[in-house]
Amino acid sequence: MAGPHKRDSKQDPERTVRSHARPRRAHVERNSPHNTPGKRSSTNESPDRQNGETPERRERREGREKRTSRQTPDPSPQHRRRSPERRRRQDPTSYISSEKSPNPLSLDSLAKLDAYNEKQSRRPQEKERLLVAKEKDQGHERRQKGRVASGRVGKDKSRHRRHIDHNREKKRVVSGPLAEEGYIRKRGGYLPEDNGKKRFGRKFWLFAISVVLLLVILIPVGVYVSRKHGGGQNSSGEGSSDDGARPPNENLKGVDENDIPSTAKNTYLDPFTWYDTTDFNVTYTDETVGGLSVMGLDSAWDDGTQANENVPPLNKDWVYGTMPIRGINIGGWLSIEPFITPSLFKSYKSNQGIIDEYTLTRDLGPQKAAKMLEKHYAKFIREDDFKQIQAAGFDHVRISYAYWAVTTYPGDPYVPKISWRYLLRAIEYCRKYGLRVNLDLHALPGSQNGWNHSGRQGAIGWLNGTDGDTNAQRSLDIHTQLSTFFAQPRYKNVIAIYGLANEPKMIALPTSVVLDWETKAAAIVRKSGMQQYLVVGDGFLGLSKWKGQLSGVQKIILDVHQYTIFNKNQINFPHQKKIQYACQGWTDQMKQSNNAVTGFGPTICGEWSQADTDCAVFLNNVNTGSRWEGTLPTSDPTTSVTTPHCPPNSGTCSCDKANADPGAYSDEYKQWLMMYAEAQMASFETGWGWFYWTWVTESAPQWSWKAGMAAGTLPKKTWQRDFNCTADIPDFAGLPETY
Repeated sequence: MAGPHKRDSKQDPERTVRSHARPRRAHVERNSPHNTPGKRSSTNESPDRQNGETPERRERREGREKRTSRQTPDPSPQHRRRSPERRRRQDPTSYISSEKSPNPLSLDSLAKLDAYNEKQSRRPQEKERLLVAKEKDQGHERRQKGRVASGRVGKDKSRHRRHIDHNREKKRVVSGPLAEEGYIRKRGGYLPEDNGKKRFGRKFWLFAISVVLLLVILIPVGVYVSRKHGGGQNSSGEGSSDDGARPPNENLKGVDENDIPSTAKNTYLDPFTWYDTTDFNVTYTDETVGGLSVMGLDSAWDDGTQANENVPPLNKDWVYGTMPIRGINIGGWLSIEPFITPSLFKSYKSNQGIIDEYTLTRDLGPQKAAKMLEKHYAKFIREDDFKQIQAAGFDHVRISYAYWAVTTYPGDPYVPKISWRYLLRAIEYCRKYGLRVNLDLHALPGSQNGWNHSGRQGAIGWLNGTDGDTNAQRSLDIHTQLSTFFAQPRYKNVIAIYGLANEPKMIALPTSVVLDWETKAAAIVRKSGMQQYLVVGDGFLGLSKWKGQLSGVQKIILDVHQYTIFNKNQINFPHQKKIQYACQGWTDQMKQSNNAVTGFGPTICGEWSQADTDCAVFLNNVNTGSRWEGTLPTSDPTTSVTTPHCPPNSGTCSCDKANADPGAYSDEYKQWLMMYAEAQMASFETGWGWFYWTWVTESAPQWSWKAGMAAGTLPKKTWQRDFNCTADIPDFAGLPETY
């Protein structure tokens, strides 16, 4: 292949132009020996002496010259072109007549000869100019090829526009050899054809370096902004009621992260690690009361709000025993309960054994569990829930929480302390809407009942087993901290009831041991300065067993939880009988217990629902069946149910309709659900009142007041009821008993 800088003379436009530009030369005889270069012929010598020819020969010569002159072709380019070799052989001076020429030149020929000589005198300069231009072109070609090979292809379009003609010449010079060597024209310059190897130019590397520098700057800024807006606890784990909206955390904008001491950074006291800072005071403080942080609280509060027109504001006394409590539970929030938030457990297979908060947090690990649960705390219950609770006519709220809001112990996988600030914020929301609070310690160290809502399903380790005494003391220590904190003046009006232990399983624990512990716990609370009502659970002993118990404790309430569906001898009641049992059986029990002469004294129903089956998903434990369908085998023959327990002779029992969307309920079934709920409210108000279980669930509408109210199966206002157990109860003959 020819070298990239060599050009054939036949393709050289400059040479072609020079060849075409030669003037027509005067005709002379080249073969005459007397044609001496540089001399004109003398006109004084005779023709014979000049040429040595006879007149005849001269005449013949002149005739030939005339014929030759007539046959000379038109000097077109193809006839004027001479080969380089012929041009080299031709001597320009041979066109000049010698002094001995017999034919003197005409005036026209002399003029042409002068013009030719003048042009010839300029040819060395022209040749030198063209040679310099050629070398310049070749130099540009070499530079262009070098720039292509190194990836530095010129892209100065404005320069190309200013020198368009010159650049076109250059492109012709460059494109030919580069195309031969595998280069192709690309946008912005010449690049090699794709042969599997990529070459990157200077502009590419400048761009890449710029991107890297931007990332170096933006990533730390993004991390800082993310933390400042709650990015520390992000959404790596999926929580319940997740609508995808991230809290804005606007109140962090005026806070300097440098104000957080290094010892507090990335701890539960660092607001830049909080997933949600809404309505929290994010000014750092290390102040504690009873060893519990006040971080997140404002220093001022207002107790002048009332829940509704039927009740006094917070700063006025509530006359308990005369004014019924109409309250709502917030369950499954700060203490996880699988049937309320099944989304936290459904992703696990049954053989993985993830059945409660203990196994869930153990599986997730500390960091992921903290992120997932705080997202759940932030999204499952919000301020709007308390606003709706007030609008529905409630006046009390029972908030369930676990001991790990205060502390954890060696071996505990629970997420410590994060739920504490959500508990404090919930109390402030209750204050804002005039709602009085019943603090419910739902989970104690070791588990007081062995059920999943105590944190750990299985054996009871509270007042029982190897660590029973240790966990009993730990529980008392927790009450020391809690009661010291809530004895502050700011909680005097908003906290009305203080719970010692939710549902201790006294049918499995020595009654005297439980009562002794409760006596000690009550003394600790009183010593701390709290004068609110204390509440203890009936332990499933039955209300009649509590007469005379804890008589030495002042301002104490007995809490009973009434459900027909967890008793295999009551779940099979027909619809009419369930309402009758609420109006008669529970009413009689409540009246007897509420009278200190015949029973314990002040009694409330702390939990109940309108559900008439135990079909809700995970209600009886994760991946467990139901009494209704007879799919609940247990190791305890007294609780095992392996045959359907829907009402007798009612056909095949099925949970399908029981778990259906409320929109699919028949009008008669909705009527029954409403009457059943109103019967229970009327019954429990013969005592000190009630708390419905619960405000909201993910997918169990018969356990959610919010869902029942929307479906028309619960009242819009707690006091607006059509049935109060004084009217006749329909037989609901048209309502199937299978759901």
